[in-house]
Amino acid sequence: MKHDLIERNLGILLVLTMFAISAGGLVEVIPLFFIKETVEKVDGVRPYSPLELRGRDIYVREGCYLCHSQMIRPFRDEALRYGHYSLAAESKYDHPFQWGSKRTGPDLARVGGKYSNEWHTQHLTAPRSLVPQSVMPNYPWLVKTPLDYSDIQLRMKALRKTGVPYSLTQAEYDRNVKDFGPDVAKSLHIPDAEKNLIAQAQLGNYDGNPANISEMDALVSYLQMLGTLVDFKKYDDDYFVKFR
Repeated sequence: MKHDLIERNLGILLVLTMFAISAGGLVEVIPLFFIKETVEKVDGVRPYSPLELRGRDIYVREGCYLCHSQMIRPFRDEALRYGHYSLAAESKYDHPFQWGSKRTGPDLARVGGKYSNEWHTQHLTAPRSLVPQSVMPNYPWLVKTPLDYSDIQLRMKALRKTGVPYSLTQAEYDRNVKDFGPDVAKSLHIPDAEKNLIAQAQLGNYDGNPANISEMDALVSYLQMLGTLVDFKKYDDDYFVKFR
């Protein structure tokens, strides 16, 4: 059948287009019914603490994802620069995930622990004071703006409805103790969210000012945990192949 006949006949073009889309969709969807698990089974992955959760909200609000991806691809050059490629398990509690493909700045999937709190605070306040060639905007208001955490319980309850295991009942709390350990379970308990947020901010002192809990505290706490949850030394590379 000649292409011009198909392109000039709207009915045939629509039918063949729908057939092509359906065939492609089936090829992608059907295998999923035969895969038991696509999320790697690894230790350490947990939901965000209240302070980290607010930091992630600020990260999204300020549009950080527009210039920074959080998805290291399984290529040698990526691993040499950033570390082990990103796992699906590391984003299982993200709504939405921050993978992305735009890299005006470096990938941040494994930025946690690479720099000090002081470095992050200074870099966010005045990027070119540390990286002269940076095109990143200044964010000086973060350290001056008190963190609003009055609705942190509501935010956690909303995420709980999507499957994130924040706890409300004693049974849910006990389940988190079993799954994540007592320290993490405590940070995931919604009734204590404000108390836990304040405690982490004061202990971490992320912005260098212990007398004030700022938006900088929250954002730096989020950045400092990225990529730190999984101990890749415990796993051989072959372990992750079966989940692909």
